[in-house]
Amino acid sequence: MILYVDANYLSPYAMSAYVALREKGLAFELRLLNLQKAEQASAAYAAISNTQRVPALVDNAHNFNLSESSAIAEYIDERYRERGHSLYPANISARAKARELQAWLRSDLQHIREERPTEVVFLKRSPAPLSAKAQTAANKLFHAATQLLQPGQQHLFDEWSIADTDLALMLNRLVLAEDPVPEHLVHYAYLQWQRPSVQDWVNLPRQIG
Repeated sequence: MILYVDANYLSPYAMSAYVALREKGLAFELRLLNLQKAEQASAAYAAISNTQRVPALVDNAHNFNLSESSAIAEYIDERYRERGHSLYPANISARAKARELQAWLRSDLQHIREERPTEVVFLKRSPAPLSAKAQTAANKLFHAATQLLQPGQQHLFDEWSIADTDLALMLNRLVLAEDPVPEHLVHYAYLQWQRPSVQDWVNLPRQIG
């Protein structure tokens, strides 16, 4: 099994797929693409990834390629159901809410992603204060997270799911920039960040420049 990710390990979506594979206990090889050199647009990679984005998974055991991190998580959770930790809740309604949250985090909150890129999280960059539009997005994020998380709650659902990792990363864009974040969400993001599979990604070597 091969997972293609960005060469400097900054993609939140590559992180999500990496954590998913680690949680399932699946052996895989990392292959790096230099996005600044547009290696993702090469003909060779286009033959692997329909979307020409990272991450992409090659499952040689089943002669199958797949792009988009949430699709990768769903695929390996279903294909390798008996392996490792389940990536989604067993309860149908909770599983649907986890997928709803993943889809929303990937399609909304653009101003947070623009003003708090993952360089803030992984390279310890110190950004400018949030704009009014980004603060509005942050308030929207806090409202949504608070609907799912009560103070002291460690996971979104009964047990960890891949949606916890995705939400914690979005929150940590703000937490690690030292923006005001509700205390119970700071605590939740901190606890999620200590998960071994997450720390494996956080501690990958990155070029500071």
